[in-house]
Formats: sequence, structure tokens, C-alpha cells
Amino acid sequence: MKNLFRLVDQDQDFFQRKWTLVNGPVIVGAGPSGLATAACLREQGVPFVVLERAECIASLWQKRTYDRLKLHLPKQFCQLPKLPFPEDFPEYPTGRQFIEYLESYAKHFDINPKFNECVQSARYDETSGFWRVKTVVTSGSKKIEFEYICRWLVVATGENAERVVPDIEGLAHFGGEVIHSSEYKSGEKFQGQKVLVVGCGNSGMEVSLDLCNYNASPSMVVRSSVHVLPREIFGKSTFELAVLMLKWLPLWLVDKLMLILAWLVLGNIEKYGLKKPSMGPLELKNTKGKTPVLDIGASEKIRSGDINVVPGIKRFSRGQVELVNGEKLDIDSVVLATGYRSNVPSWLEEGEFFSKNGFPKAPFPHGWKGNAGLYAVGFTRRGLSGASSDAMRIAQDIGNVWKEETKQQTKRTIACHRRCISQF
Repeated sequence: MKNLFRLVDQDQDFFQRKWTLVNGPVIVGAGPSGLATAACLREQGVPFVVLERAECIASLWQKRTYDRLKLHLPKQFCQLPKLPFPEDFPEYPTGRQFIEYLESYAKHFDINPKFNECVQSARYDETSGFWRVKTVVTSGSKKIEFEYICRWLVVATGENAERVVPDIEGLAHFGGEVIHSSEYKSGEKFQGQKVLVVGCGNSGMEVSLDLCNYNASPSMVVRSSVHVLPREIFGKSTFELAVLMLKWLPLWLVDKLMLILAWLVLGNIEKYGLKKPSMGPLELKNTKGKTPVLDIGASEKIRSGDINVVPGIKRFSRGQVELVNGEKLDIDSVVLATGYRSNVPSWLEEGEFFSKNGFPKAPFPHGWKGNAGLYAVGFTRRGLSGASSDAMRIAQDIGNVWKEETKQQTKRTIACHRRCISQF
């Protein structure tokens, strides 16, 4: 408590704004990572507050995904701690089913985030030993400033907080529709159009495939090398197969075997403009965080010519794009499947734990805990299973301190009670 008094003494404006002392950690973000951490803390008996800038949980999944989206991995690799998917869900749940699962997850663990509360800044106050998290609460047309004082801060805003929109010469003068893949819902409104899809990751591939299914003509920009693996190999999940092999074989050998199996299933796709990286898919994922594309039909459309693979972009002009090889294409619309980035540097005032790109400096599996009660969840570049692993570690770590301090407090209360009795 004396630390709180220090905080009040040094901040003359402290009582002029709304604030609250949180008896436990503040979790920033109510996506899968934040929910998983909250659930694990609930199991540990530790109270918490979850802050979410949107008006719903998992806003990325609810607001920025396309209609045809399904989980790329089997459901057992995507479930959060302490609560599996319903048994009647398919092996690869749809985006809608995943949202239903997350909503039931939050209800099961009684997680009630504070919605429409955007964190403006968070910094550690060394004098008091508390984190100070300043937010703006949106209520209709009103905006209210608020501050949370807490001992522990859990950053759960994740790898995909903000969309990446590249600055490409001439794009502003293109004239046709330009959207980010986060705004793309289906290819229905693009029927009969020539659409340039910028990016060849999982989103770029799926958007291109969806456009084909709606009789559009997509051209997909492939600037760099990319690994394309079938989602399943001989009826078995490719990811599950890789996990199984890694129990017995070294990573480099598993990479070799995965590429051989991919060639047997998909054939030689390099001749269609999809160059393979020199590093194997698992090694590339572990070292660079670059995820291989799990093919669900796009490669077949590339082989048939329904998806046109093109090199990098030089510039746009009205109704046209010029490529780096000098070729010019007439196009009607552009979909930027250029991914997302972390937004942590924009609000967290800290430079030791997080790097400038918004990811922890320490590599996996050491990037979940910083100093002074700072934690990160969902930055492993290992999907939902990585986030779950972080969440359990964080809750255990905070829970150990919480239980020890609660035990000490109980002992002091009992001792005080005995002293009081002895005086009578």
C-alpha cells in the first residue's frame, strides 16, 4: 500500500482522472491469447481485468476474416487450455464455429472483458513498482480517459493487431477498388473481374481460389520464394504428420521428407512461378517465423491456369499494373493479402523485452516473460498452440506468487488475531 502512496505523491494529477487499482494482472487483448491466459488465471484463483478495444472478443476472427475460412490445422492443435472443441465439430472447424467455441470458452470461465477500451499507453513506474495502463473508453459519442494500476501486465494483442498496407507507386491513382484481405468476404462481387491479389501466403492463396470459384480471373503476385504443402498427405494432416516425425527424426530430415511428400501430392509447382526457399519449411518457420502455405485447392487452379502467377509489382497506373519484368496487365480490382503486424510499440513504453517490430526479443520458448511483471502471450509465431503454451506458463508464474503472498497474508492475519486475543 505504501507503494501506492508513493505513486499518488509523485503524480499531482492522479485524482483528477478516473483510475482503479487492479488486484491482479491486466490483460490487454481479448483474442484467443488473452482468453487463454484469463482462463488459466481463473483456474489458479487469480483475479484479472481484460481490456479490449473492440466491442467483442476475437475481433480479428469476427470482423476481418473471409466467409470460406476454415482452420488450417486439425482442431486438437487449435483448442485453448482447459476446454476442448465440441466432439461434433469437424476436424477443420469453420471460422464461425471457431468464434462459437471462443464465445462458449469465455462464458465457461466467466471472462468478461471491458469492451471499447483502447489502451493508449502502458509504462512501469519504478518508484511505486506498479504498471500504469492508460485507456480511452468509447461510449457512444463520448470518450472517457481511464487508468489502471497493476502489478502485472500481460500483452495479448498478438501478431496480427494491425493490417499491413504497402506503399506502392501509383496505387492511389489506380481508379479501381483496392481492399485489404481483412475486408474481403467473398468473390461474389468480383464475378467476371480481373483481380490482382498481392501476396502469396495462406490468405493470398485462399482469396485467389475463392475468386476462381466465383468466376473471377485472379493474378497472384509472388515476389519471393514460398513453401507450398498439401493440407493433408494421404488422408493425414500434414502438420500432425510433421509433429509425429519430429519425435523420432531430426528437423532437417523431416524437412526433406515433407518436401518429397509434397512433390508426390502436388507435383513440381516451381515451374508455375512458385519458387521454393533454400531453407526447409519447418526450419524456416522456426528461425524466421514464415509459415508454409497449406494448400486446399489453389495449386490445382495454378496448374490449370485459372490462377495466374506473376512477379513483383513495379507501379500502378489507371486500370493497369506494370510488373518488374516489364509486363503490363489490365485489372479491375486489387486485393492486398499483405498480412498484419504487431502494434505493441505504439502503446507500450518499454524497450528491453520487446523489439521495435513488436515481438519479444528472446526467441521461443523464452519470449513469454520480461522484467517487472511484464508478460507476452501469442507472439511465438506458432499459432494457437504456441499461445496456449504461453498462457499456461504465465498463469502458473503469476499464480505461484499470488498463492505465496496470499499464504503469507493469511499467516499475518492469524498472528495478529492471536496477539489481540492474548491482550484480553
